[in-house]
Parts: sequence; C-alpha cells; structure tokens
Amino acid sequence: MEPPVSRTVNPFHSVNSLLGTLDAEIVSRLISAVADVVLVVNKNGIIEDVAFSRDNLLSAGLGAWRGVPWVETVISECRHKVEDLMREAGSQMPARWREVNHPGPGGKDVPVSYSAVQVKDDGRVVALGRDLRTLTNLQQQLVDTQMSIERDYARLRQTELRYRMLFQIASEAIIIADACTGRITEVNPAALALIGETSKKIVSQSLFDLVDLTDVPAVRDLLAAVRATGAADSIPVRLTGSGRTFSLCASLFRQGSNGYVLIRISGTEFGPSEDVQKANGALLQIIEELPDGFVVTDLDTRILIPNRAFLDLAQLSNREQAKGQPLTKWLGRSGVDLNVLTANLREHGSVRNFATIIHGAYGSHEDVVVSAVAILGGEQPCFGFVVRRPAVRDSGKAHAVSLPRSVEQLTGLVGRVPLKDLVRESSDTIEKLCIEAALELTGDNRASAAEMLGLSRQSLYVKLRRYGLGDLSPENSG
Repeated sequence: MEPPVSRTVNPFHSVNSLLGTLDAEIVSRLISAVADVVLVVNKNGIIEDVAFSRDNLLSAGLGAWRGVPWVETVISECRHKVEDLMREAGSQMPARWREVNHPGPGGKDVPVSYSAVQVKDDGRVVALGRDLRTLTNLQQQLVDTQMSIERDYARLRQTELRYRMLFQIASEAIIIADACTGRITEVNPAALALIGETSKKIVSQSLFDLVDLTDVPAVRDLLAAVRATGAADSIPVRLTGSGRTFSLCASLFRQGSNGYVLIRISGTEFGPSEDVQKANGALLQIIEELPDGFVVTDLDTRILIPNRAFLDLAQLSNREQAKGQPLTKWLGRSGVDLNVLTANLREHGSVRNFATIIHGAYGSHEDVVVSAVAILGGEQPCFGFVVRRPAVRDSGKAHAVSLPRSVEQLTGLVGRVPLKDLVRESSDTIEKLCIEAALELTGDNRASAAEMLGLSRQSLYVKLRRYGLGDLSPENSG
C-alpha cells in the first residue's frame, strides 16, 4: 500500500486583507471550483452537506449522502482511511491526500482522493475530493498496452526461434545472400558441410566465389531474374575446386528496404553421407552414456527408449522393465505433474527446469529437474525428457524456476510454482511496467511521472531504486 501523499502548505502573507471580506457564498464557489466533490462533515463524522462540480459523479451513484456517516459511503477496506482523515484534520496536522473507493453501479468502485481540513472549533471538517477515474483508466491503458507489446515481442521471438531451428536442422543446403551484391549473410550447417568451409570464412564472401568461374555468368543471370520476377528456374552449377554438379535455385524475399535471395543447393551429388551416418551413431552412444537420465516416450507418455542413467534413477535393472510403461509410474508427485508438463510441451514445444520428483522401484523418492522437448511431426511423434538431480539441494530453493515476465509464461507455470509466488511476481512486474511507461510518456520527467502514477516523488525514487530503473543521480532527479 502506498503511503499517503503529504503536501506542504505555503500560506498567503496577507490572507486577512485579501480574503477576509469574502462571504460564505463566494467561499463555497471557490471550494467547489478546486475540487470535484466537497463534503462538510461534523465532529461525529456525519455528512452535513455535499457539493459536486462534475455531473458524471452523480451519474456514478454518488450524492445521496446528507445525514449519512462518511465511513458508510466508502467500501469496507477504506473506512480506516476516512477515520485517519478526520483524526488528522482535528489534530491540525499537515493536510494529506488519501485515496478511497466509493461503491458505484454494477459493483464498480469510484476512486476519489480526499484531503480534509477542520474549519471551525466545533470540529466541523471540510473534505475536498478529486475524481481519480481518469488517472485509473490511463494507468490501466498503460498496463494493457505494455502487456500487448510483451505478447507481440514473445510471438516475434517464437517465430524467429522456429525459423532458426528450421534453418539449422534442414538437411538441404541453404544460403541467404544480398539480392543486389550477392554477398552471403547466412549459411546453414548442411551448406557448410557441402562447401567444406567454416561459417566465419563464408559469411560476407560473395556468392560468386563459391561457384566455378565458368558458372559465374549463369549465377549473375539467375540473380537478375530473381530481382525482376521474384523467382527463377534452377540452374546447374559446379562448386569451386570440385567437379561435382549441383542444382541451384533461388527465391526473393524482403527485409525492410533490402532484398535478399534464399538459395537452395541440391542434386544427386548431395545426399546423406557416411560421415552423417557415423555422426548419428555417435549421437546415440552419447545419449546412452549421459550422466543425466534421458527417456523418449510416445504422445501418451509411454516409454520407448530409456538410457542407463534413467534406469539408475528409477532403480530398474534392465530396459524391458521400463519399455511400454507410463512415465508417471516413476516421474511426478502425482498425475498432475506430468499432465502440466505435457500440456506445456504440446503448446510451447519445450519446457526447461521443471521441478518434480522421481520414484524408485524400491520406494525411494528423489528431487529432480526435468527439461523436455516435443517432436510432433515426422513419422513417429514423441516427447524427449532429460531428468537430472538439482545442482543445489536446498528446500528453501525448491522452486528454482525463473518467475515469468509475461502472461504466456504465467499460465505455463500454473501447477509448478505456488500461487502466492506467481501473484507477487506478477504484481511487481505490472508495477515496473507502469513506471517505465509513465517515464516514457513524460520524457523521463520524474515529477510528472510521479503525479501521473499518483505517487510522491520520494515513493517513485524508492521504486526506481528497487527495480533498477533510470539514472538516479541528482542532475537527473527532476
């Protein structure tokens, strides 16, 4: 809860000579002009009179308060604030503004900021109120806008990640080059294996340097045709220093104002080699010898392939004891754990650092951390799980999963992280986003940002230090 905002009053020097002759009608008009709602409250807290300068407050359900205790016009959570306002007004303390909520139509509260001043010795108090709905709506718009931006960024990152994965794992040789100059910008591993060079050596070279000199004119004509029509027929080319002939085709795409060509190199000369087969065999051997448990399951989480480390964790003597069995027989506190894990795999494709436990065949229980990936395409869709013991065994750090920064991550962690941790983290995240948006809207003017957010400058600086936002040196504090 934010502390009440204290404002130092700088009084007039000649109040009696300037304002001493004002009558009650003029005073009432002045008060009504500077506040959206004005209450006259007696020492017992009963509203004797009320005035509104904005009709939309009346339409929001405020108004029929004469003869009603002030505390009964606000929601129960704000009653203590009204009592504090009355007490501070009677003690002649500096006027403070406190935000209270009045019940409105349809169950929607109406926020009003009040400051109370005692005007007579009999305890009568005048309370000046400011309608905060406009500021509240602006703050909500800031939050909604920031969350929308976060969702857009998350989609862009996911799209880029999918592109990168496809580019890297594609078995076809792919090169991306500038459409005008032919300068190479990206090469996938299949193309590197075909050309026999490293990525650092090829990137920034010219595409024409990769083909035989006799084929350079044909490649120039291909690029010209692609720039003119967007696509062109494939042509046969020979790579530099090689007598082999491959088929080269290209298509045009644009990124901003620049044009690029995606070049695919294929042909009978290029196929799975003996080296690739040897690499696949080595990969299977590496998985088997991994010190962390590794298991492949079908989409119903029935085990297809377990490695030796997983058998040790599950206290099994051979693979036949695990094959065809549901993974829930050993992994997870209950069926809920694995259901949450597989649901996230189907939606996001991968999960990292999922904290759970593994049950041994002889009754042991051990904390583990699971990372998993879903392969939903291909001839046999499956899930792959890596099961490892946590690096730090500390009960106070059982939930070592990084807390989320977006709505998608929040929903993805339901069932994995306690609700109170998610609520606390999301509250801090929204507060930080609002402060960043206010600073951006005000051109990093701290005083204006504090007023926009309804905070004192001191409270804003505390939060800036807490979240590590901005430069808090004296020359940047205005």
